[in-house]
Amino acid sequence: MTQQTAESPARKQRAQLKVRTLRTDRWWLAPALTFAGLTFFLIYGFWAIFDKSYFVEPYIAPFSSPCLTTACPEGARLFGWAPIGDWFTLPPGLIILGLPAGFRFTCYYYRKSYYRSFWLSPPACAVGEPHKKYTGETRLPLVIQNVHRYFFYGAILIGAVLSYDAILALIHKPAGLGTWILLVNAVLIVLYTLSCHSCRHITAGRLNHFSKHPLRYRAWTFVSKLNAKHMQLAWASLFSVMIADFYVRMVAKGVITFPFA
Repeated sequence: MTQQTAESPARKQRAQLKVRTLRTDRWWLAPALTFAGLTFFLIYGFWAIFDKSYFVEPYIAPFSSPCLTTACPEGARLFGWAPIGDWFTLPPGLIILGLPAGFRFTCYYYRKSYYRSFWLSPPACAVGEPHKKYTGETRLPLVIQNVHRYFFYGAILIGAVLSYDAILALIHKPAGLGTWILLVNAVLIVLYTLSCHSCRHITAGRLNHFSKHPLRYRAWTFVSKLNAKHMQLAWASLFSVMIADFYVRMVAKGVITFPFA
């Protein structure tokens, strides 16, 4: 039997094509829509963080919750708690921004989304990318993506706070449209958080015998079903949090004034 040489076809790593792709469908549409959606979210988020109309009894805008400074109105503070004094002059939302932003930025689905739509690495399956080298997430700055599992714990706290805000609104204004918008948003945020790959792994990913841990197996089964809808929940919660936040700010500004707002 003869030994294969370096020039042997079996040793070639990929096909040598002179065109970027052989695909004839509209492969560019998905990354283009993703780029537009994520860019819109970033622009809105930047505006919302610096907007001062974030509270109107009993609603607090999700981008500014929990409000932890003494500059926050009494009703906007979490359990009346304001541990950060007047020395903090920046918008209150900046204090907690890192938890939900870090969770989404390092999310497995969103990583795929912005790698394809912003970095074109690659823009779609079977489409060549403009980068000459590929190192994956093995060195800075992308190696930091591995902290996603820790941002998950912070995201759980944020989901709990938004749920608490929605329940308070339900108690004080059960017929308010804003109450139900906040409730829907809280449910979607919690479901998106629980559908996370890290949550699935934490629930029962390290178990060798499901039969010995029936409760964790049931939890893992539930989370696995959510995980199958992770992409849909990622987008639904992205838009729900913007809609809820924008609605509260419009009510606080007096733009929305109908009786059941």
